[in-house]
Amino acid sequence: MKKILPLLLLVLSITYGCKKDDDSVDPNFVPARDRGEEAPLSTLIIEEYLETHFYNYEAFENPPADFNFQITFDTIAGDNSDKIPLMRQVSSKTVKDRVTEGVTYKLYYLDVLEGAGEKPNFPDLATINYQGTYINLEESERPYTKLFDASSVPVSFDMTGIVNGLQDALIEFKTSSGFVTNPDGTVSFENFGAGAVFMQAGLGYYVNPPPTSNIPLYSQLIFTFQLYESEIGDQDNDGVPSFMEDVNNNGLEEDDDTDANGNPNFSDADDDGDGRPTSEEIIVNSDGTITFPDVDNDGIPDYLDSDS
Repeated sequence: MKKILPLLLLVLSITYGCKKDDDSVDPNFVPARDRGEEAPLSTLIIEEYLETHFYNYEAFENPPADFNFQITFDTIAGDNSDKIPLMRQVSSKTVKDRVTEGVTYKLYYLDVLEGAGEKPNFPDLATINYQGTYINLEESERPYTKLFDASSVPVSFDMTGIVNGLQDALIEFKTSSGFVTNPDGTVSFENFGAGAVFMQAGLGYYVNPPPTSNIPLYSQLIFTFQLYESEIGDQDNDGVPSFMEDVNNNGLEEDDDTDANGNPNFSDADDDGDGRPTSEEIIVNSDGTITFPDVDNDGIPDYLDSDS
């Protein structure tokens, strides 16, 4: 369902063993752990990290002239034993697992710079800088975290195509207030949002990490990011912004499928499956607003009503 950079691709399906021609079970197949049982264990790992690490908050409080506003983490120990732990500085919210009904997570995120622009909607397009690391629990392979992906320049992502934990965090921040073009042709964003998110495996890659990333299965992920710009998403180009295709208003794009054809509304150009494209069943006005006709006056707009 996701189409962005491979290292941010979220594959929602659990890995299933392939049957041989004789229908016998592959003896090497190991079923994925139960997501409901894994969730609290993942949360404990995240919370241990938050209790024992801090970020460079002092640099943000008094930024030097050449400060890059990048968030860095370190262990609370030795000369840093008096630092404020992340646990005392993060916010949290409850988010849903996208695979198993009834499983939820306490997602922790660090709001360092709120930003002065607008908050993106969950299915929008966002321009960010980021670094992705995973928490490394192998004592023989320290450091505590390992970098697996990063951007050197701002990149644009379809937020429906990134790992769910990052998507869930970005909507809590605001974009920049604008940008200036430097003499060398580069762009500098002003008053942007900056933060971090600490996500359980079920909101990351779980048992499907990108093949070239070397991320272990069931890894907890940390992303730091700077949020620069956002653009309203319309992934299926049907004229209805994708955030408006969240029919049940639960903030998820995956579970709204009016015609039950397996394609969620945000990626379905014919939402009601009546053979007439959604774009022909709405009216886009000259000022950009949208009118949703209801020709049979049954309270259901035509683009979601197969018998209209």
